[in-house]
Amino acid sequence: MPRRHPGTPRLLRRLNDRAALELLLAQGPLTRGELGEHTGLSKVTSGQLLARLEERGLVEVSGRRPGGRGPNAALYAVVPSSAYVAGLEVLPGQVTAGVADITGELIAEVAVDPRETGEPVKTVHSAVGRACDAAGIALGRLRALVIGTRGVVDPRTGDVRFSFDLPSWHAGVLADLRATLGSSVTIENDVNLVALAEHAYGAARGVEDFVLVWAGVGQGLGVMLGGRLHRGSTGGAGEIGWLPVPGEPLPVNVTEPQSGSFQRLVGAVAMGRLAAAHGLRSGPGADMVQAADMVRAAVETGKDGFLDEVAERLAIGVAAVTVVLDPGLVVLSGDVGRAGGQALAGRVEKAVARICPSRPKVAVTEVEGNPVLGGALTAALDQAREEVFSSTVDGIPY
Repeated sequence: MPRRHPGTPRLLRRLNDRAALELLLAQGPLTRGELGEHTGLSKVTSGQLLARLEERGLVEVSGRRPGGRGPNAALYAVVPSSAYVAGLEVLPGQVTAGVADITGELIAEVAVDPRETGEPVKTVHSAVGRACDAAGIALGRLRALVIGTRGVVDPRTGDVRFSFDLPSWHAGVLADLRATLGSSVTIENDVNLVALAEHAYGAARGVEDFVLVWAGVGQGLGVMLGGRLHRGSTGGAGEIGWLPVPGEPLPVNVTEPQSGSFQRLVGAVAMGRLAAAHGLRSGPGADMVQAADMVRAAVETGKDGFLDEVAERLAIGVAAVTVVLDPGLVVLSGDVGRAGGQALAGRVEKAVARICPSRPKVAVTEVEGNPVLGGALTAALDQAREEVFSSTVDGIPY
């Protein structure tokens, strides 16, 4: 029978500190007594814990709780400036950078033109530097930096394996970024980051198994299983644009991103033609911004036929994913998903139920603002909190 090793006082203190910090982030300022009630710690232990975290600069008294016969109890909160993180969204024509404090509050956001430098490392350094300047902090104070890009990111190396829209982002760029900005730099697929944001504070809060369908310039899929992103062995999980569908030709050249069968069915050109057929635009060509405008106009003017057909096309992809993963929840995002709202999501749900034995709920994204940037900051915060909150007793003897 294996020997059991009891937890050391240092380990127990670390676990208690982590639980207390997470609780203060989730529920706001708490008194010593309230912290003890939520964690099961005695008032004495809670007081020692708070004193230790206060000495480390991680918590501070943020106010007083009125009430009772005695003096007002001190309210403790996590110190926002105890750590900072940055997130980026990289697009061909714009790079957006944001800086947040350890509580998750966005304190600065800037956009730069990547054509100013034409080189990934210089572009990222410029964007992050400007965001830090706007936030009033030194770049060296960042604990984590997560970059969201289009394309496939190799989960083994963390490098970009392929990106049609960003040819200068290729294998080796991660090492160059880390050499300039530090080892905390991480690159992630943009749709995967949107799924993280949806799971943290969007329509998939508290849901461990769901998929996010991105209907935008390209078609993408974020897969969350057991509360963890599923990237696949090479990072290619979720490249739903390549899904073979009935009536559409199979691609003959996989280096052409618009040649995937599902992409042909629901991409910009297809949406433009469909809109024209329903009297919503006059030409066959379109981009996804225009397609989103057409979907929004259809919702506002009651063009049910157009919305029905868009939903039926999207449902083919959703049904194919559902019969394999049976996620229970599908979140519709991207420009078209946002524009269609519940009117489109409800139609997709009904269309999937007609062609698929499983009947997932289809919900509209609830993430406001820039979802890729939001997901990048969410990932960066997870990384920074793991580092900061797990080192509260370093240097303290057993």
